[in-house]
Amino acid sequence: MAKKKRLRLIAELARRIRAYRELKSQPRESQKYALDYETMTRPHTGKMLPVLAWRDVGRESRLFSLLAGMRLFGVGRVFTRKSWLEEHTEPSYWHITKVKVDFTAENMDHGRAWGLLTYKGKQESEVREVEKVMYHDWRLVPKHDEQQFKDFEPLPEPPVRYVPYPPLLRAMLLAQRAQKQDGSSGAEEPLLQLRRNVVLNKDYFRRQEQEKQKKEGTAV
Repeated sequence: MAKKKRLRLIAELARRIRAYRELKSQPRESQKYALDYETMTRPHTGKMLPVLAWRDVGRESRLFSLLAGMRLFGVGRVFTRKSWLEEHTEPSYWHITKVKVDFTAENMDHGRAWGLLTYKGKQESEVREVEKVMYHDWRLVPKHDEQQFKDFEPLPEPPVRYVPYPPLLRAMLLAQRAQKQDGSSGAEEPLLQLRRNVVLNKDYFRRQEQEKQKKEGTAV
């Protein structure tokens, strides 16, 4: 009969205490992403912000700088980014569903947020954590513009008509092409057509055979 595994209560308690101390020793969001506006560096890591971001630091806001001054910390509101507005014609935004604020921060302008992402008019189905909350390019979408963002219908993607050949078949086709062209390799990549505009019946194969015989000639 197998012995029962003894519960080592003291060892389990010690493991939990070590995990808790390790968690408490990690830097908070306010420490990790604190910024010295004079030198444009983060004191925790000592890294300097890219020069292209210096202009946005003085003009734009971080996500939690906007959330900290809102009712319920902005839960239920829509936020977008300056870079998305400049790069895409389709609406890209986050619909905030959950916020975890770092209350140790001086102005409670640090933390983590979760929401539904809509990128280029396509909404994701699952809630996930908002990325790059420390970037200085976040903007609040006004209430009267939220419906316009949400009512956008993306254009359907064109169907895929051609796909690359499998590696072995592609190598065979390129070798045949090089042999016909006396060793000179063509720049055009061989592609496999997914949809044919012909009916694959007996007449089709009969015509193919007749055309092949015309090209090769009749055996004497």
